[in-house]
Amino acid sequence: MTNEELKIKGELARKASYLLASLPSTLKNEALLAMAGALEERQEEILRANAQDMNSAKERGMGKAMLDRLLLTPARIKDMAEGLRALVSLPDPVGEVEAMWKGAQEIEIGRMRVPLGVIGIIYEARPNVTVDAAGLCLKTGNAVILRGSSDALQSNKIITAVLADAAESSGMPRGSIQLIEDPRRETAVQLMKLNQYLDVLIPRGGAGLIQSVIENATIPVIETGIGNCHIYVDSWADLQMAEEIIVNAKTQRPAVCNAAESLLVHEKVAREFLPKAGKRLMEMGVEIRGCPRTRELLPGTGPATEEDYAAEFLELILSVKVVDSLDEAMEHIRKYGTKHSEAIVTEHYGSARAFLQGVDAAAVYVNASTRFTDGFQFGFGAEIGISTQKLHARGPMGLKELTTVKYIIYGNGQTRK
Repeated sequence: MTNEELKIKGELARKASYLLASLPSTLKNEALLAMAGALEERQEEILRANAQDMNSAKERGMGKAMLDRLLLTPARIKDMAEGLRALVSLPDPVGEVEAMWKGAQEIEIGRMRVPLGVIGIIYEARPNVTVDAAGLCLKTGNAVILRGSSDALQSNKIITAVLADAAESSGMPRGSIQLIEDPRRETAVQLMKLNQYLDVLIPRGGAGLIQSVIENATIPVIETGIGNCHIYVDSWADLQMAEEIIVNAKTQRPAVCNAAESLLVHEKVAREFLPKAGKRLMEMGVEIRGCPRTRELLPGTGPATEEDYAAEFLELILSVKVVDSLDEAMEHIRKYGTKHSEAIVTEHYGSARAFLQGVDAAAVYVNASTRFTDGFQFGFGAEIGISTQKLHARGPMGLKELTTVKYIIYGNGQTRK
């Protein structure tokens, strides 16, 4: 794709954004329902396209966990459609006046929620992101330009076509939902520099993708996704609870950003906890890489390196370290964590408070699995990703996070003195 062709898409999205910004919620909701119905009606086309992507991925030797992220099934398509329908019942933040007050000379000032404008989203091999992103952006009056990975190209092409057709048939402007079909890196870099058309860029993927966007983008970026998440088992932990939490956080769906990648265990409970929990994890296919004390307590584990402690594995691999104190656990998280989701298992109020206050992450848990860091689980509906930065948005990015504010001022002839 040439830069001129990319600019044509950008211009189309910009024009669409002007119209989307003032559309009533009822029309946007009708479009979302039409999009959901179209996904189900054209399910067979989507599954055929996804089968092509799956076959190509298997030929290239893609890992099992990543194949699971790429795979679409009738149940998953139904879930994607239901996700769009769920957005209909959520309040539309656009046009909401959050506050009104009187300023100088009795002028009335308000703060109103408005769309961001045109959002670019670059993501990896998860075709469900195409649906989530399109639905969230449309509900919030934003035009969206999507750029998925080559691994999911056929799936993304048909899904985008289905969604765009349904949206336009429901009265949404042409260009509201677009896909960059050229999978080359050069095209992605061009998109990252499309300042005159895009208002914000959201990368959703692994460390390599995030770093590439940070290095190349001239558009404001909201970083999402990298998750080296820790579970810390405190000396005051309920050990059965801790076992259930680490098993869930590591194995329930290992290829997602809120899965646990690291386990820290206080030395006072390590001898009792690690053999039982470690054996169960290994029986479930988890490869454990641990510190010397871990390997002494849990035969059959490999040594953990600095790279292992810093890794987002996205598969059934877990780094483990025995620590002498809560402070050492928090220092380990500061050194290796990615500010995504961190958890402590403890029955001690002081330990819980210290962890909540001392750990810098978008989501910090006491006695729960990190797998809950998700827009649906937080009650936001679908989310565009998990922001791990501090400006504009942090944590699951739902509808409100895809808007900004402008100030509206009412007067009756006031002039500044």
